[in-house]
Amino acid sequence: MSKSRKKYGFPRFFSKLKKLRADQGEREPIAVLTTVAADGTPNAIYVGSVGRFDDSTFFVANNYFHKTKENILAGSKASLLFLTKEGKAFQIKGDIELQDSGPIFDEMKRINPEKYPGHSAAVLHVEEVFSGAEQLV
Repeated sequence: MSKSRKKYGFPRFFSKLKKLRADQGEREPIAVLTTVAADGTPNAIYVGSVGRFDDSTFFVANNYFHKTKENILAGSKASLLFLTKEGKAFQIKGDIELQDSGPIFDEMKRINPEKYPGHSAAVLHVEEVFSGAEQLV
């Protein structure tokens, strides 16, 4: 377990979020997913189908990723920035991977509107969490 997880811990983060479920309307409908290309070029996109699978895993539907997919496959880290309905900002950082089967993929398909393809789930493994300048995890 990383030092930051030991120091701040996931329980503190989730108590701050007041049982936030990213897929249950307690956040603003659009979030921002950021990755980085191998040459260091950042890439930020708006995303709508975002969910929390468990206390250390968030996911985003890959509906139309291009550069984002390339960055993930090249080993990019990622950040997910979203606002709660109360206007509180949270940024989640960590490793990211694509999954096209399994329970996280199935949950992504469940929340992703049928009109979107949902090619895969971009799975973000939480390493750090910030609310403004305050590091929660």
